[in-house]
Amino acid sequence: MPTISYDDLLAFSQAVYAAAGASDADAATVARHQVGANLVGHDSHGVQLMASYIDRIDKQHIMPKQAPVVVREMPGAVFVNGGWGFGPVVSEFTMNKVIEKAKTVGVGVGVVREQSHVGRLGDYPQMATAQGLIALMMCDSGQSPKIVAPFGGRTARLGTNPICIAFPSDLPGPVCIDMATSAVANGKIAVARARKQPIPAGWALDKEGRATTDPNAFFDGGCILPLGGPEGHKGYGLSFAVETLASLLPGLGFGIDPFGRHNDGAFMVVVNPATFQPLQEFKDQVRNFVAFLKETPLAEGFNEIYYPGELEYLTSVKRAKEGISIEDSTWNAMVKIGDRYGVGALLKTV
Repeated sequence: MPTISYDDLLAFSQAVYAAAGASDADAATVARHQVGANLVGHDSHGVQLMASYIDRIDKQHIMPKQAPVVVREMPGAVFVNGGWGFGPVVSEFTMNKVIEKAKTVGVGVGVVREQSHVGRLGDYPQMATAQGLIALMMCDSGQSPKIVAPFGGRTARLGTNPICIAFPSDLPGPVCIDMATSAVANGKIAVARARKQPIPAGWALDKEGRATTDPNAFFDGGCILPLGGPEGHKGYGLSFAVETLASLLPGLGFGIDPFGRHNDGAFMVVVNPATFQPLQEFKDQVRNFVAFLKETPLAEGFNEIYYPGELEYLTSVKRAKEGISIEDSTWNAMVKIGDRYGVGALLKTV
């Protein structure tokens, strides 16, 4: 697999999205989120998605020049319509508004409708933690095509419906719980297919409802299972909650439109911990809690206990130094995109 530096991959991605019609500022935002996902090891949400984003621009499922619009606003809440703009642009806009509300009244809530794919969810709550705030974000795909079965089902009725919660701290890396409520994000199955690797048992069913470890069987009409394996009713319950808050609440509805745009409805909450205790005292408690957990005697087969978000931080340090490896199929797609927009010269391997 070719390896490229973070800076070069960022420059290439930004040039692509600018050439595809985004403003320089919006192109930089989309590129920063997408390449940032690669940097922390979530390749499923990185430049593997570039070809699909360009395809959505071509189909006018993403409107690259569209700015978000505030539909309704109160001191502690905001409702935003993204107008089918880039998800990272719309979600950053909304999160910034929610952050300011939390600073002013102690808590802020935001909902978003009609934006495209937001990318890695963890980026947005970390905007709040960087300012000493606690944040939660959920996303759902509205009535666009679905890929996750409800617990006990064999056909898809839900999205991967991710949820993220992040806390401010003085630890080296962000404390951030970022997870799909399905067994896996579909992008990770796409990465396995691109790398010609099997997927773990318990991730997916084929189109006949049989368990499979073949990523191609999932893409050939299969579905992903809810988080939890034999206790999948727990992941299903979380998914139900995400869809209710991030899709029904902003008015996106539910169901399946096979030809619908990808529509990431979002629900955000930001809390100012200084409302309850001095921020530094809260940060100190988070640090001490992490230390307490890390001192736990290790189970067989484990070398260390990590706090949520620590592995991503360690991966980012490593990849910033060594570069980011891209699977061949993704690299080849990027080469074609670069040639299309005349920016292929920016693709340089280390």
